Amino acid sequence: MSNYRRARVPGATYFFTVNLRDRSSDLLVHEIALLRDCVRATRQRHPFHIDAWVVLPEHMHCLWTLPPGDADFARRWKVIKFAFVRRLPRTEPLTASQTKRGERGIWQRRYWEHLIRDEQDYQRHFDYIHFNPLKHGYVQRLADWPYSSFHRAVAMGMYPRDWCSDVLPAPGEFGE
Repeated sequence: MSNYRRARVPGATYFFTVNLRDRSSDLLVHEIALLRDCVRATRQRHPFHIDAWVVLPEHMHCLWTLPPGDADFARRWKVIKFAFVRRLPRTEPLTASQTKRGERGIWQRRYWEHLIRDEQDYQRHFDYIHFNPLKHGYVQRLADWPYSSFHRAVAMGMYPRDWCSDVLPAPGEFGE
C-alpha cells in the first residue's frame, strides 16, 4: 500500500476533485440546493474562500483558499460530505465494509487534492474548472451550465460571457 501524504500548507489554495461512488449518478445536480446548504453551513463553522467551483452530475471540482494559519481542508470535506449524506434517504447499495463501518455509499472514499504552486498553476486550474461542463459535453456554451462559478467570473470581468464557445479543446489540453 502506498504511503500517500497530503500537502498541508496553512493559508494555501488547493484544487479538489470529489466524486460520487456511482459515477453514473446525477445526484449532485439533482440535490444542488442541499449541496449548497451543506457548503454554506460548513463555511460558517470552518471558513474558507471559494475561488472557483463547478458541480457536475457525479463529480465536482473546486479551488479553495484557506485562512492564514489553517491547513485543515480534510475536516471541511468531511463536514460537507457527512452533512450532505445525512439528509438523503438510505437507498444506496452498501458493501460489507461500509456496513461494518457505519458508512454511506454515496461518496468515493478519497478525493483528489492539489496544492496550487503559483499564478500559472492557479490560472490553469481555474480555467479547467470552468471549462469542465463543455469538456464533458453537458453544454455547447459555458454560460448555459448553471452549477458553476463561471457566472461570477464573467460578472467580475475575468472571462467574456462567450469564453470557449467557439473552441473545441485539443486532446489533453485540460488534462485528466
